[in-house]
Amino acid sequence: MDKNQTIGMVLIMALLFGFMWLTPKESPEAGADDDIAQAIPQTAARVDSLSATEHEWLVKNIIEHGETVVLADSTHAARLNDGAINLTVAGDSVTGTVTVDGKTLSWRDVCRADLKKMTVKEQQKAVEAVRNASLSMGRYGKFAKFLTGSDSVVRLENDVLKLELSSKSGSVTRAQLKKYDTEYTPDESQKRKENVVIFENGTNSMSFQLPLPQGVSTADLYFTPEIVNDTTVLMKLPVAEGAYWGIEYTLPKGESYVVGMRVVQKDMARVVESNNRNLGVEWSQELMRQEKGKMFEERNSGLYYKFAGGSVENLSESKNDSEERKAKIRWIGYKNQFFSTVLVSERPFNTADFQSEIVKNEPYFLKSFSTQAVVNDYDWNAETPASFSLFIGPNLYPLLSSLDHQTVGDEDLSLTRLIPLGWSVFRWINTGVVIPIFNFLGSFISNYGIIILIMTIFIKLVLFPLTYKSYKSQAKMRILAPDIKAINNKYPGQENAMLRQQKTMALYSKAGANPMSGCLPMMLQMPILFAMFSFFPSAIELRGQSFLWAHDLSAPDAIVSWSGNIPLVTEYFGNHISLFCLLMTVTNIIYTRVNMQNTPGQMPGMKWMMYLMPVFFMIFFNNYAAGLSYYYFLSLLITIGQTYAFRFIIKEDDVRKTMAENAKKPKKKSGFMARLEEMQRQQQAMLREQQKKGRR
Repeated sequence: MDKNQTIGMVLIMALLFGFMWLTPKESPEAGADDDIAQAIPQTAARVDSLSATEHEWLVKNIIEHGETVVLADSTHAARLNDGAINLTVAGDSVTGTVTVDGKTLSWRDVCRADLKKMTVKEQQKAVEAVRNASLSMGRYGKFAKFLTGSDSVVRLENDVLKLELSSKSGSVTRAQLKKYDTEYTPDESQKRKENVVIFENGTNSMSFQLPLPQGVSTADLYFTPEIVNDTTVLMKLPVAEGAYWGIEYTLPKGESYVVGMRVVQKDMARVVESNNRNLGVEWSQELMRQEKGKMFEERNSGLYYKFAGGSVENLSESKNDSEERKAKIRWIGYKNQFFSTVLVSERPFNTADFQSEIVKNEPYFLKSFSTQAVVNDYDWNAETPASFSLFIGPNLYPLLSSLDHQTVGDEDLSLTRLIPLGWSVFRWINTGVVIPIFNFLGSFISNYGIIILIMTIFIKLVLFPLTYKSYKSQAKMRILAPDIKAINNKYPGQENAMLRQQKTMALYSKAGANPMSGCLPMMLQMPILFAMFSFFPSAIELRGQSFLWAHDLSAPDAIVSWSGNIPLVTEYFGNHISLFCLLMTVTNIIYTRVNMQNTPGQMPGMKWMMYLMPVFFMIFFNNYAAGLSYYYFLSLLITIGQTYAFRFIIKEDDVRKTMAENAKKPKKKSGFMARLEEMQRQQQAMLREQQKKGRR
């Protein structure tokens, strides 16, 4: 190469290097993120993509669960369109668009990772969205398109109940009782009258597990509300053209606390392929506080259920508890002290798992309940494969006893068992006597303090013959007291116990007196006292009813309160003093003194015990309903009045004459008395024999 050629090559190279140095670098495509552009050479960011298996499943799921369409060239295809994702499958190819952060991307460009048209983050989000949509379609099938949507509220209302239904889950999310006001608020200074709200703001969740191969919960789906008429709303899932699945709610007009729930469907058998015949029901609720007295409200709140054709049972109300029942269950109830939510199934639940937990350190809630139950024999061809009744209302005995014909099913529901009225005979007294009288008086008297007074007088009149007999027996025992003392002095010591008893029994028989005749009438009155003990804390009629200084006869009538807690005492006594309980205690002490005057011969130690009993009762009853203390106060007051009246009516001289006449009459020993005396003679003989052996 000569000199000129060499100079020419150098000049050409210099020009090339100069052009490359002066020419600016190509800037990224408009719309790309600067940080991504800078990060690519530093981190070598990798784009996402579907694997061959994921692509195969995407094609399969869109074909099986997507919408069938006909393309412009008459080709049949399947389409997935949920708003953000619009993909069409024709053969094995997938075309369409994916919208990410408001930007619509071509699926083909996403698969090729064309970073001139999108950023790495946008490409990754698009692939992840399609991957999740494919997984959802594989699990939810035809219902996958209902996983997204907007939540809306539909209301149903009658004279006593106001409901809100949410399109998200298609269930009742709020229930308000229009005729009852809440008595509880954490801040008493801000208290105002508000209707009782049984649940709201996600504290109640009821969903169905659809009988599909993978299991689909309606809690995850968005329903389309459809107003059928002014009492009925259909929460609808339009699965395909002419086919739908839904839950229909009916709230009758007037004063009805029962909501009809029907699972309804149309042509679902042609769009759903499933051999699963189990409809699952999942129900959970945070039980809200409604009353002032937490102790009683917590004690009387629990999860109840009834076996089909059997008894009503419940989980423990005092501790966390759970049960697994593989038996037919007719209804499940979440019960508060005065209000309940009960789900009644037309076909019994075949199995049910229950759980109850006490909520601690929470001012608004008492307990947390949950249930997982199953109804068998679900039929995809039936228009109404399952029906339920949902009771949301007060634990009012006449109301609960009348619900059998208002709910699905054809058996006695025994919903009145939600009201704790005591065991066996005590419950019978309440349901057969006390409640009918209480309701009868309440039909024309509005003041429940007056009703309790009249009912107390009525009960005392019914028991008058027993009370009179008891007092007359006490009069006889007072007259015989000096004679009994003389027998005890004449035959002292343990060795004369049998002889002393024989002489005493002979005296009773001669005078026509029976030491048990005074106790027996009192024992016969005890069932009524125990029945009333169960009735008053459970009577919702007393809730919010004021009388004299008591603002609520179903709660303690505190006249003095304090904030601190006294260990071991506050749990039972509370942090207040109830005036009706105090009056009951004072009256009880007076009655004890009067009664001891009528019953001579008691040991000195027993006297102190008798005076301490009213004090123990005060500690126990101070936290109970004011209506109960008021009733016992009236009952004791009337009993004291009867005692003084009997003293005036029953003259001891007349009793002495009667006893003297009885003593003159020949006495025929009964078989029992003859056997008793024979046993006493045998025991006395054995005692003498033992004494002889002891001397030897």
